[in-house]
Amino acid sequence: MQIIDGKATSAQIKKEIAEEVEQRLAKGLHRPHLAAILVGHDGGSETYVANKVKACEVCGFKSTLIRLEDSVSQDELLAHVEALNNDPDVDGFIVQLPLPRHIDEQAVIEAIDPAKDVDGFHPVNVGRQSVGLPCFHSATPAGIVELLRRYNIPTRGKNVVIVGRSNIVGKPLAAMLMQKGEQGDATVTVCHSATPDLASVTAKADILVAAMGRPGFITADMVADGATVIDVGTTRVPDASRKSGFRLSGDVDFEAVAPKCTAITPVPGGVGPMTIVSLMLNTLEAARRRD
Repeated sequence: MQIIDGKATSAQIKKEIAEEVEQRLAKGLHRPHLAAILVGHDGGSETYVANKVKACEVCGFKSTLIRLEDSVSQDELLAHVEALNNDPDVDGFIVQLPLPRHIDEQAVIEAIDPAKDVDGFHPVNVGRQSVGLPCFHSATPAGIVELLRRYNIPTRGKNVVIVGRSNIVGKPLAAMLMQKGEQGDATVTVCHSATPDLASVTAKADILVAAMGRPGFITADMVADGATVIDVGTTRVPDASRKSGFRLSGDVDFEAVAPKCTAITPVPGGVGPMTIVSLMLNTLEAARRRD
């Protein structure tokens, strides 16, 4: 059984990005610039955005963080989005989700210039992705595909089962793995809360992706011997023994499932770091396009 180390892989990719940034600067090209809008003080979002800022430093990017209170109006938030759309110094930006309930998330996503949508959430990028055209891929699915590529785990002709149909992970990952070419050509099944006899479907997967946000949901009986398991879940579970008061739990019962696998991602240290580095790769690509 092989541990798919997203932390080590992301560190290597950041090193590769930093080297390209140095080459860009030596040629007189601009330093890539990523901006983020953070609304409110959600603990998970705070941590995630802080990690993105740190990743920008490692990669040699310029970064900007715009903090807004959770009482911000939708119009005010949209004004910040429009300002970043029109800022010639910003290559790409994100609006950290989730947003407060009084704000229409989809309206905010659609207000972002697709050319700066490095999260890959805008319908233009989603649509281009679905038909295999160049686009900004959603960061988490792109990170998963890159892990499979770097660990030489083939997808061609494989039965891939994705548990979870979110617009952020399940749907875009399915679209990517169905495309023709390298790290595609898979037969993809997307399962969800209405899927009957879920275990009978997951147990047939060569590659099983768990992306529901339900800690420990995938148990050993749901996994085929020799499968590759990708755990996208990162739920904060109360843990009084930790200084933070919580621990991160994946959607997979790791201790029970790992012995059955050919390869598996841990939580933390698996998919999470790859999500952030995929955002860096999208920002670098945005900078290339602006050249």
